[in-house]
Amino acid sequence: MSEYAPPSIHRKLDVHTWWFTALLITVNIGLFVWQISSGTDASHPSTQDAIRWGADYAPLTYLAEPIRLFSSMFFHFGLIHLMLNMWALYIFGSVAEQLFGRVYFVGLYLSAGLMGSLFSGYMSIQDTYALIEGGVANSALLPSVSAGASGAVMGLGGALTLLSLFPALPQQRFILDKKTLLMVMGINLFMGFMIAGINNAAHIGGMLMGAVLAGLWYAGQKLQGRGLMTLIALLAAVAACYALYQYNLELIQPIQPLWQEILEMMRQQLNLAV
Repeated sequence: MSEYAPPSIHRKLDVHTWWFTALLITVNIGLFVWQISSGTDASHPSTQDAIRWGADYAPLTYLAEPIRLFSSMFFHFGLIHLMLNMWALYIFGSVAEQLFGRVYFVGLYLSAGLMGSLFSGYMSIQDTYALIEGGVANSALLPSVSAGASGAVMGLGGALTLLSLFPALPQQRFILDKKTLLMVMGINLFMGFMIAGINNAAHIGGMLMGAVLAGLWYAGQKLQGRGLMTLIALLAAVAACYALYQYNLELIQPIQPLWQEILEMMRQQLNLAV
């Protein structure tokens, strides 16, 4: 090696600094392996299997099983869907967990995922209203089955993107690349609008929640009483999710008979014992 050659750099993954991100990735992959071993198609799982494993279907979620707002974050529509989300979770999560601290990171991830599911439900409700008002059959406006960690992952991306726009804090461990983050988030949103089958409502809901929580965290770092600000921010996230859930329940009331009919038809077609 000449004196002008760059030195060898030996980097460790240092998983202990982002072990909860690693745990989330392990859980998602483990559940996918379990699903495949139980007979679910690895490339194109059926709607019946998606529902059985906790995917979000708005009529079922809001009329009977609200737990699907959470469980849908851990089901993926095939290996490619899983790999893309887990890669993004590793990229964003390994940084975000160290920046925000583990407790705040967990709260941000789960809140963004729930907000993504809730915003997706809100859009399903609006589509149903449009279907009724239009008076024409349009299958694209019927509620669809959705799942995946992308809402939560986009929340992490939105949080890091917002932080990249602010001056770095004195104790900030990473310098965030603003241009790269803006480009990555922009491409994801653009693809969501252009490609059918992508639940962009979940992406937007998760991204907004992540950005808001990142803004509150940054403000807390600038002020005294950081712990109190962290608690207030997480409680505000819980309150926002609960408020949107209750608002969606109110919006459903006029269309509840139609959703019950749709749900009953789906049960009969898929022979679901739900």
